[in-house]
Amino acid sequence: MKKALYAGSFDPITAGHLDVINRASRLCDTLVVGVIQNPSKASAFTGEERMAMIRKATEHLPNIQIDRFDGLLAHYVLQHDITVVIRGLRATMDFEYEIQMAQMNARLYSNQAETIFLMTNPEHSFISSSLMREVFALGGDIAGLVPECVLEMMKSKALASKGE
Repeated sequence: MKKALYAGSFDPITAGHLDVINRASRLCDTLVVGVIQNPSKASAFTGEERMAMIRKATEHLPNIQIDRFDGLLAHYVLQHDITVVIRGLRATMDFEYEIQMAQMNARLYSNQAETIFLMTNPEHSFISSSLMREVFALGGDIAGLVPECVLEMMKSKALASKGE
């Protein structure tokens, strides 16, 4: 595999995302971690903040590129010569959504790319970005469920919003 893409909102990146990134990076020459900008979705972190957290969390991986895009994933794939799209799966409910998206994208890829599903490590199967934001906001401990740089950024944002 030459160039693969692992895309998501990563708002923020979690230990589950990082597990998929680590494993996917061993399957290709270059892994692009694509931060999707969804203008209809309110994000907790800006695109630049998300990219910075991913950059810090993946600095140990030499074959990672981080990019940001909006619009159709298939357009990005075709414009950047991506041959493989990596998708992480936590549970059967993820599969139902992801298979539908993969089949639509396959039609749009014009046979340029394939989608590969990686099952999450069971210890990360309950983790989602939205759950991490919610638990953190309610004072719960999410250490170990997000990279340390993410936890630091979340604490910093929380202090800034309180005016401290």
